[in-house]
Amino acid sequence: MVKARLIFHVPGQYLDTHQYLALFRRLDQVFRPRGAEIVVRDRRDGPRDSTPGAAKHYDDGDLHIVDMGRLRGPGILNAAVAYIQPYWHLDPQGVQAESSIGTRVYDPRKIDYAVAGPFFEAMRADLLALRKSRRDQMERVTAFAPGAIAVFLQGLRPLQQGLAHCTPLELLRAVCAGAGGRQVLVKPHPLAAEDDAEIIDAALAEGLPVTVTMANVHDIIAASVCTVSFNSAVALEGFLHRKPAILFGQSDFHHICETVRQPGEFAGALERLLARPPGGYAQFMFWYLGMNCLNLYGPAFEARVMATFEAAGFGAARLGLD
Repeated sequence: MVKARLIFHVPGQYLDTHQYLALFRRLDQVFRPRGAEIVVRDRRDGPRDSTPGAAKHYDDGDLHIVDMGRLRGPGILNAAVAYIQPYWHLDPQGVQAESSIGTRVYDPRKIDYAVAGPFFEAMRADLLALRKSRRDQMERVTAFAPGAIAVFLQGLRPLQQGLAHCTPLELLRAVCAGAGGRQVLVKPHPLAAEDDAEIIDAALAEGLPVTVTMANVHDIIAASVCTVSFNSAVALEGFLHRKPAILFGQSDFHHICETVRQPGEFAGALERLLARPPGGYAQFMFWYLGMNCLNLYGPAFEARVMATFEAAGFGAARLGLD
């Protein structure tokens, strides 16, 4: 059997260093000592993910792990942060909104709260108490009147990737129309400031009653009855506040959310969501992160990665692991 290599496809700045993105660093630490041959390539080399037949480029007998990949085919695994560190996706179908978790069945009756509860409270202690988020946040505390709706914009990327059910401006129109008099807080995405500024300017020009804020996400969520986004990581952070989420796009954590596929559905989705019994967030977060994502520093990391490799057809023998 010809030994297969592990090929890391990462952003170009990581090529000449071993300061890989966290998942790739852990894979190197665990599997290189076992005999894996690891090659690092620039993520920009090769065809774009959207190019027809792009996956065939990677079908060469090696196992390719692609940062932020959207590829499906033999010898390909896609990798990305699963919204909250140190949890990651390593998935043959896709990452984040497109990960295979979205197709899995969630049954809260099968989740032991005796395990899920401490897991959830540990995350709350880490992220909420320290006011941390995936992106840098304002340290100053901002007070809002309670009962708002928190909208987190994400630029144009969800729309461009075919993951949004409407445009960002249509989302804002729908939320304002269905808010029932609640204040609509809107936070631009820090990585899409220019696009979101144009969206907000268009909303204000139409007279939409939105309150634009750059406050810490935890202050915004704490004052709100729910989060609204296409598929933002902030929805999961909202779960840590025990606040529900409404999504206007495809997501792999849709299981306990309301998903709006037509803008006119927002008011009904909000009504259903607010009528739900409270709770259930601990069980879902444990199921999603603890059971379906890779904890880079968990005791089962190596075994779970190997199970993923084997499912892709790359067992220890094929990778030359001792």
